Amino acid sequence: MNLMADIKRFLIRRALTFVPTLIGVTFLAYIIAFAIPANPAQAWAGGIKASQQVVQQIIKEYHLNDPWYVQYYYFMKGILTNSIIDPRWGYPVMSYMLSRFPITFQLTLFALFFLIVLGIPLGIISALKKDSWIDALVRTWALVGVSVPIFWLGYIFIYIFFYQLGWINIAGIPYPKVHITGVPIIDALLSGEWNVVWENIQRFILPGFTLGFAGIGVIARLVRNSFLEAINSDFIYFARMRGLKHRRIMTHALRNALVPVVTVLGLQFGGLLGGAPITETVFSIPGMGRAMVDAVFYMDYPLLIAGTFLVAIIYIVTNLIVDILYAVIDPRVRF
Repeated sequence: MNLMADIKRFLIRRALTFVPTLIGVTFLAYIIAFAIPANPAQAWAGGIKASQQVVQQIIKEYHLNDPWYVQYYYFMKGILTNSIIDPRWGYPVMSYMLSRFPITFQLTLFALFFLIVLGIPLGIISALKKDSWIDALVRTWALVGVSVPIFWLGYIFIYIFFYQLGWINIAGIPYPKVHITGVPIIDALLSGEWNVVWENIQRFILPGFTLGFAGIGVIARLVRNSFLEAINSDFIYFARMRGLKHRRIMTHALRNALVPVVTVLGLQFGGLLGGAPITETVFSIPGMGRAMVDAVFYMDYPLLIAGTFLVAIIYIVTNLIVDILYAVIDPRVRF
C-alpha cells in the first residue's frame, strides 16, 4: 500500500515536470529554426518562381509576419490539436509524423535488441576475463563506438554487406497484409506471415546494428564494471564463506549488476531515437527521423517541431517507466 502511495506521489511530481520539459525542447527547436536567415513561405510555396499571392497566403495562414512568440503559440496550438497542416504535404503534421513513427520504432527495436543480446554478454565475459585480450577488445569497441560517426559506419556496412556480399536488402519496407499495430515485423509475427518477418529482418538488421553499434560498447562497459563491483562486494564474500556454489554466487552478482543497466537501457532507447534520423537517411528508411531531416532541408518548421515534440514525449515516458522499474527491481530505491 505504501509502495502504491509512493508511486502515486512520484507520478504527480514527474507529471509536473513534463510540461516545462516539452515547452523547453520544442521552444529550443523553434528558436533555432526561426533564427535561420531565409524565407520559409517562399520555400513552402515552391521556391523563387512561386506566386506572390501563394506566398502571402502562406504568411497569413502560418502567422509568419507576427512576432516569434505569437508564431510559436500558433505552432504549438496547431500541433496539440493536430490542426496545423504541413505546408509541403498537405496533411496534419502530427498525423504525418505518427504515420512515420512505427518504422522508426521498429528500427529502434532492432538496435535495442543488439544492445541487449551483444552488450550484456560481452560485458559479463569481459568481467570474467578481466585484463585479457577479450576485455581489451570490449573496451576498444566502447571507445571506437562513441568515436566513429554513424553515417560513416553505415556507408561502410552498406559497401561491404550490400555491394560486395549481397547479404542484405536496402530497398523498400516489407509490409504484411494485416495491419494491427502498424509496426511491420510485429504485425507479420502476429499474423504468421513468416516470409515478411524474414524480409524485415534482412531490411533492418544492418541499420539496427549500425544504430546500436555505439550503445553496444557502452552497455558492455557498464555491465563489466558493475559486475566486477558486485563480485568484489561484501555479500559475495559472505556467500563464498557459506560455501554456496559458484554458479549461484555468480547469479546473485549478475542480478545486482544488472540493476543500473535497466536505467541506462531506458536512456539508450531515447538516444537511439535521437540517432535514427542519420541512420534512416543513410539507409533510405522512410521513418520519422528521415522526415525530420527532410524538414530541415525544406525549412518545414511545423513538421520539425512536431517531430521534436513526439520524440520528447517518448523520451520522457520511457524514463518514467525506467524509474518505476528501477524501484521495483531494487527495493533500496525509494520514490
